[in-house]
Amino acid sequence: MEAPLASLRVLDLSRVLAGPFAGRMLADMGADVVKVEPPEGDITRGWGAVRHGLGGYFTQQNAGKRTVCIDLDTPGGASLVSRLAQRADVLIENFRPGVLARHGLAWEQLHALNPRLVMLSISGFGATSPEAQRPAYAAVLHAEAGIVARQSEFDAAPPTDPVLSIADTNAGLHGLAAVLAALLLRERSGLGQHVDIAMLDAMLVTDDYAHFALDGIPIVRGGGEIWDASGGPIMVTGDFRTLWKVLTAQFGVVDPTPPGAPLGEKIRLRRQAAAVFYRSFPNRSALIAALDGARIPWGDVRSTAAAFSSPTALARGTAVPIDDRGGGTRRVVQSPYRFSGAQSGVHGSAAYRGEHNRDVLVDWLGAAPDEIAQLEEAGVLLAEERT
Repeated sequence: MEAPLASLRVLDLSRVLAGPFAGRMLADMGADVVKVEPPEGDITRGWGAVRHGLGGYFTQQNAGKRTVCIDLDTPGGASLVSRLAQRADVLIENFRPGVLARHGLAWEQLHALNPRLVMLSISGFGATSPEAQRPAYAAVLHAEAGIVARQSEFDAAPPTDPVLSIADTNAGLHGLAAVLAALLLRERSGLGQHVDIAMLDAMLVTDDYAHFALDGIPIVRGGGEIWDASGGPIMVTGDFRTLWKVLTAQFGVVDPTPPGAPLGEKIRLRRQAAAVFYRSFPNRSALIAALDGARIPWGDVRSTAAAFSSPTALARGTAVPIDDRGGGTRRVVQSPYRFSGAQSGVHGSAAYRGEHNRDVLVDWLGAAPDEIAQLEEAGVLLAEERT
């Protein structure tokens, strides 16, 4: 089966997470994604478990991409990137606003050379905001968008950053959606677009609690609650008032509140009764059968490692083996897209720095061997030595 984006060329100038994540998803859907790295490589190459010279973090975000290494600070470096951009359908970058312009690679310049180019720029606060030049990491945006304070408010604990780079992946996914929309628009107009994604915007638009703040009312916590239960903790989702009606009507849980009890006392006693109910089953299977029978949504409180062993993750192949470049395999997380009549998914290993210099220049630019040799001699093209 054909991949949905098989004819698409993507030049990925981004690093770390937000941009590379969007590029990885495009690669999984069949695009030829060429990652351009500086001489020192993406900083994430050494993050996580390093196997055969490739870190786990880098592998996860860059599997299936080809890689070229270009020194933008060398005469001819920016010119080479410009030539590649002229052959690309999409360019992804997450530099601080203005960095590419200093190399002569601003949107206006690239658009003039390649009017069909779609350029995705991801930054913390957007290209034109008064805070555009602030360093922006996921943790900074978690704090700025209210997530850190909210966790502290509801968990009655000192503020902490979530152990998940939500701001980066949110921005990457919103960027991915905008790129695909821009490509569809290009089919009608013939022109590409510059997509400016601010991580702050992405955080706030994805925040389903933001309406409380916009309406000026206190946040009411929804979602799930963890209960001590037979076989270990369990997450139960739903408004407690609704769940209490189910417990009393379907399971015969007796309301322990005396007539005329204050609301606070009524809630406390009913919650105590619910806690006894969740612990009352002889085993986990009996508890789950009861919850399923009453159509109460529940979830096992798993570690991340255990999540990959869940029945769904195993059945859908959520973790897939790829070449570890050393004669074995290592696992990465599969992209979530499943098409009824098209191919999708990770289709290659991660690359070494500059591994595809020659292949990409031949494929995209039709470069001759002597031109490639000159670029290498001038220090424009660099490659990691592998023995």
